[in-house]
Amino acid sequence: MQTLFLALLLTGIIGFFSSTFQARLRSLLHARPRAVWAAPLLLTAIFAGAAAVAGAWSVRLILLALAYTAAPVACVFALGSGFPKRPHVLDFAAILLLWLPLEFAAGASLVARPAQGFLHSVAYGVAILLGLVLFIGFRSFAGLKYNLPRMPRDYRLPLAGFAVLAPVLMVVGMALGFIPAPHLPTQTAGRMAAAAGLILVGTALPEEILFRSLIQNLLMQRFGPGARTLVAASLIFGCAHLDNGPQPLPNWRYMILATLAGLAYGRVFQKSSTVVSSAALHMLVDWTKHFFF
Repeated sequence: MQTLFLALLLTGIIGFFSSTFQARLRSLLHARPRAVWAAPLLLTAIFAGAAAVAGAWSVRLILLALAYTAAPVACVFALGSGFPKRPHVLDFAAILLLWLPLEFAAGASLVARPAQGFLHSVAYGVAILLGLVLFIGFRSFAGLKYNLPRMPRDYRLPLAGFAVLAPVLMVVGMALGFIPAPHLPTQTAGRMAAAAGLILVGTALPEEILFRSLIQNLLMQRFGPGARTLVAASLIFGCAHLDNGPQPLPNWRYMILATLAGLAYGRVFQKSSTVVSSAALHMLVDWTKHFFF
């Protein structure tokens, strides 16, 4: 049953790649803006079902989930639907309300430890789906690049980016003591291939939606597409890794490496026509670290 909930959320995230679905959602939410309030109710219901399956259901937890999904909607609803030329401070507030509670594991004390990993994954899926509804459907910002690859360079850019980025991360990571010397993989080719898909859909794509399609894109629309905006978005991405192990927290080593990686991910995002390109580069980096270091 737990796999069913994760598959349901993943199906929704993949379904957003359909331009027809995006157009119909925009048409609905622009014509009937109040319909956006169905999103927090539906997504909270999905989370409640997942909590029940995990044996973690409680009134406090579900009310917290409802508040979590409703707060970003309230921010953008106050601005109205449409095609804004520049993001408003409430747009950034909505993104922070989607991101920070997950970053700091809000509500974890209400969930037994065995269920925390599963429900965190469900909450992550809920956050991504809600972000797509709000910023593709309701606010309809340009530049999110939430579409499948459209041209040959969308496939070349991740490979070129990896060829440049991997040696830099290896040298800096070893110098900082973040990673050991490289070694040959100990897993089978089948496990390594399967892991690539899991990393792409479970880590790389969700993080690229948040940090590139939303944060970097809106920063570029607000302050321009120059180098300073790219650096700022990369620093935000780096700082998001300060609370990640395995080194002691705050993990400044991870922050430095993630910032460097963020510069490459952000540049690939800028030059490609799809967020899938930066997600592919992100996946290659994480996959290499997992199996070779």
